[in-house]
Amino acid sequence: MILWRSVVGKLWGTILLLVSFVLFVLTILMLEFIENYHVDEAERELTQLATKVSAIIESHEDQDLAMSISWELTDELTDIIIIEDDTNYWKSPIKTDEIAHLDFKDIKNDPDLYKILENQKKVSKRTNLDSGEQYVNGEDEVLIVGVPYKVSDTKNGAVFISQSLLAVHDTTKHTTKFIILAAGIAIILTTIFAFFLSTRITYPLRKMREVAQELAKGKFDTKVPIMSNDEIGELGIAFNQMGKQLKFHINALRQEKEHLTNILSSMADGVITLNIDGTILVTNPPAERFLQAWYYEQEMKIELGKELPPEAQELFQRVVNTEKEQVIEIMIQGRSWVILMSPLYNQSHVRGAVAVLRDMTEERRLDKLRKDFIANVSHELRTPISMLQGYSEAIVDDIASTDDEKKEIAQVIHDESLRMGRLVNDLLDLARMEAGHISLNLEDISITEFIDKINRKFQGLAKDKKIKLAADVSISKPNVLLDPDRIEQVLTNLIDNAIRHTTEDGTVTIEVEELDNGLTISVQDSGSGIPQEDLPFVFERFYKADKARTRGRAGTGLGLAIVKNIIEAHKGKIQVHSKIDEGTTFSFFLPRNMPTSE
Repeated sequence: MILWRSVVGKLWGTILLLVSFVLFVLTILMLEFIENYHVDEAERELTQLATKVSAIIESHEDQDLAMSISWELTDELTDIIIIEDDTNYWKSPIKTDEIAHLDFKDIKNDPDLYKILENQKKVSKRTNLDSGEQYVNGEDEVLIVGVPYKVSDTKNGAVFISQSLLAVHDTTKHTTKFIILAAGIAIILTTIFAFFLSTRITYPLRKMREVAQELAKGKFDTKVPIMSNDEIGELGIAFNQMGKQLKFHINALRQEKEHLTNILSSMADGVITLNIDGTILVTNPPAERFLQAWYYEQEMKIELGKELPPEAQELFQRVVNTEKEQVIEIMIQGRSWVILMSPLYNQSHVRGAVAVLRDMTEERRLDKLRKDFIANVSHELRTPISMLQGYSEAIVDDIASTDDEKKEIAQVIHDESLRMGRLVNDLLDLARMEAGHISLNLEDISITEFIDKINRKFQGLAKDKKIKLAADVSISKPNVLLDPDRIEQVLTNLIDNAIRHTTEDGTVTIEVEELDNGLTISVQDSGSGIPQEDLPFVFERFYKADKARTRGRAGTGLGLAIVKNIIEAHKGKIQVHSKIDEGTTFSFFLPRNMPTSE
């Protein structure tokens, strides 16, 4: 079936059918011509013989002698009947019984033959002596020729000669066999020639099909072999030129696309291209970060056509309807994003929109820090100083009358001085870290044993607060190069914060996951969470998300700032994700291939 679907099969079949039809028609015509030719020759010879017999009868007065001479002119396939009238006729002797012989009744019952006695005109006829039907092919078919002759001046007779067409049919059969044999040889030769010709003609076409398939796969260097200088060869040349031009244009388009992609990837602002139905067409890395934050907020349950926040969707609808640019600022996971959206035109019609996103979190953070920094520092220092001043005045004014009261006042003064000392030390450590003077004592330690040590360290505190503390380490290479004291300081701060902000029967989990180029350590709790507006500022100095916490438990607000600097000193990164009443996750990444010195 595959052969008949191909050009080779169709061309081969067409040539074969055409030649077969021509040979069939030629055979039919040739057989008809040969048969008619032999019949015509037989008719001519019988007419001459009948004329000769009539002349013999007319020229001899001795009828017996004339008959004897006439009978000598016959053969096994020929019969002669001489008729004077209905009662007087003579028939040549029968020499064989293998064929049908002409009789007087055959002539008398045939009006076409019998009328020669009346109009004295020559007559000839092909008939079947058994059936009496004309032109019936078979062994009994005969050719009858009648010639008139003069019996006397007033009386006319007729000489009828019949000859069997068996010899003609035998000749036709032999001729048919030879013609069929020749036609069969011709068809076989034609088949071979047609298949060879069609294969030669279609070979360049098949090569073009293969090259076209290669071009469809992106292999533009594939060429069609040029095997002739005819139209097919010119088609192959044109096909190669087309492939060359196609490669040139594809490369040009690829270069333009790469150029545009590089520009978009290098932009500090996010870019999102939207279709007219609101679906996203193109994004760059900053825009991807914006979308990932939105997806995380929606717990990755994003429906098709709702990939943007509702505020951005409304902004898109206003841009499409008004065909004017619009600006909006939204908060996603505590980060402030300004979206400038403009209509995207297709000639004269709007076919979508282009949104430019800028992360304004840093600008908003700096504005907030500028307002809060002085207040935070003055608040942190003013309170212990006020307490020192008040209790010292109580001692000076001799308000404390007993030794126990004096000891209590002295203890408060001591605690507040220690608090001020810790605050100053933290400020000095933080300033030293931010100035790049932090030193790391790197050691190749087993992270499994290290995490187990930290876990045991906080089990007592967790049990006191009825909190489940667990560790999950999924790592195949346990040894990691890091500063164990600094990383322990990081985990101590994160776990302490997690336990402090988790209610009874809650959970705190330490997870370690292995990556290709490092590992990620996460501290996840099921506590109260951090407000969205506070997330961008949790790593800032003196920043406290929970404004209602007691002083004794709140600390100085410098712990997470120190944590961030320690992680960055290890060439790592730290991030936080949180939802109100669902918990908080602090995770930091530590690379394996870390420099041994700063």
